Amino acid sequence: MARDKAEDSPSDKVGTICRALRRAIIEQALEPGAKLPEDALGERFGVSRTIARHALGQLAAEGLVELRRNRIAVVATPSWQEARDTFDIRIQLERLVVRQLAGRLSKAQLTALRAHIDQEDAARGGPDAVSIRLATEFHILLATMTESAIMIRYVSEIAYRCCLTLSLFSRPHSSECAINEHRLLIDALESGDAEKVMSLMHHHLDSVAERALVAQAKPRGRDIMDILAPYADAPVTRSTVRKRRLDAAE
Repeated sequence: MARDKAEDSPSDKVGTICRALRRAIIEQALEPGAKLPEDALGERFGVSRTIARHALGQLAAEGLVELRRNRIAVVATPSWQEARDTFDIRIQLERLVVRQLAGRLSKAQLTALRAHIDQEDAARGGPDAVSIRLATEFHILLATMTESAIMIRYVSEIAYRCCLTLSLFSRPHSSECAINEHRLLIDALESGDAEKVMSLMHHHLDSVAERALVAQAKPRGRDIMDILAPYADAPVTRSTVRKRRLDAAE
C-alpha cells in the first residue's frame, strides 16, 4: 500500500513527466521552440496543470525548456554559439569522468559498457534519434560509474542539452564513428591510461560537435498530443485528439 502511494505522489508524477519529455527531446520528437501547454501535458499524463507546471519548471532549470510570459513554456532554442559552448563545457566535464574511471572499472562495469555499445551497434541503420539517444546514455552511464552525485547530475544535464542542439544544428547522423570511438574509450579505460583516455574523450566529443553543428533544421510542426503519445502512459481518446485539432484550426 505504501508503495502505491509513493508511486502516485506528486513528486513521482513530476518525475514521470520529466523523463518522458527529456526522452522526447533527446529523440528529437519535440523540436526546439515547440510549445508545451500545461493543459495538454496534464491531459496526456493524467495530472493536474499544477503538477505539469512543476515538471516544466524542473526542465527549465536543466536548460531544456524556456518559460516565457503568461506561463507559456517551449522547448529551449539555443543559439549556435551557445550550442558550441555547451559542447566545450561537456568536453571538460567528461575528461574528469574518464580520469576518475581509468583503471578502476570492474569487469562487470566493463561488460555493461560493452553491452551498451552492442545496443548502439544494433541500432545502426535505424532512426538517427535512437542512435543519438543511445550514444548519450553511454556517456551518462560512464558518469554514473563515478558514483559522484554532482558529476552524474552535471554530465546528465549537459548531455541532454547537447541532444537538444542536435535538433537545431546537425547534418544526418553517422553513428559508426561514434561507436568506434566509444570502443576505443573503453579499451583505454580498461588499460588504465588516464592521459590517453582523457585525450580520446576530448577528441571524441569535439568530433561529435564538428560533425553535428552544421546547419539549422527546419521545424516539423506536429501536434503535441500525437508527439507525446509514445512517451506517456496516460490514455487519450481519438475524440480528444480530434477536438484539439479542431480547436487549433479555429
